[in-house]
Amino acid sequence: MLSLSLIAVFIPTFFFISVTPGMCMMLAMTMGMTIGVKRTLWMMWGELLGVGIVATASVFGVATLMLQYPNIFEIFKFVGGAYLGYLGLQMWLSKGKMAFNLDQPNQQEAGALSLACQGFVTAIANPKGWAFFISLLPPFINQALPLTPQLIMLLTMILSIELLCLILYAAGGSSLSKLLQQSGKVQFLNRVSGSLMIAVGLWLAFG
Repeated sequence: MLSLSLIAVFIPTFFFISVTPGMCMMLAMTMGMTIGVKRTLWMMWGELLGVGIVATASVFGVATLMLQYPNIFEIFKFVGGAYLGYLGLQMWLSKGKMAFNLDQPNQQEAGALSLACQGFVTAIANPKGWAFFISLLPPFINQALPLTPQLIMLLTMILSIELLCLILYAAGGSSLSKLLQQSGKVQFLNRVSGSLMIAVGLWLAFG
C-alpha cells in the first residue's frame, strides 16, 4: 500500500497535470457543448480505459518498449486524428450526429460505442501520455512491497481524478452551449465546437 505521504504528493501532482488543457479535456469540452454531459460520459469511459491501459503498461515497462516503435503510434494518430477532423467538419457544417440542430430535434444521436472509441483512441494514441506516465509512476512504486495493491491504489486515484476533470470540462462546454442556444447562435455553437474538434484531430495526428 502507498504511504499517506506519497498519496499527499501524488493527488495534487496528478490533478494539476490532468486539469491542464489537453486533447482529452478539449474533446470532453467539445462533446459537452454538442451532446451534453450525460452522453459525453460514454466518451469518458473509453478515455479512462485508455488511460488505465497506458498507466498499467508504464508500471510494467511495456510503455518503454512501445515508444521504441513509433510506427504503432503513427497509425493510431493519423486514423484517430482524421476521424476527429471529419466529425469536426460535419459539426462545423451543422451536419452529422454530433451537431446541434434545432430543425431536427429528434435527429439520430451518435452511438455509445462510437463515443467510447473516440475517447479510447485519443487517450491511447498519444505518445506524450505514455512518456508522461513512464516518468510519473515509477517513483511512487515501492519495489520492496507487493506491486498489485500499489497499482490498484494508483489507478483508483488516477481514474478518479481524470474523471473529475473530464466532467468539469464537459460541464463547462455544456454551460457555454446553453448560453449560445439562448442567444440564438446555434450555428456559431456548431462552428466553435467543430473547430475545436478539428483542432483536437490535428493535435492528435501531428502533435
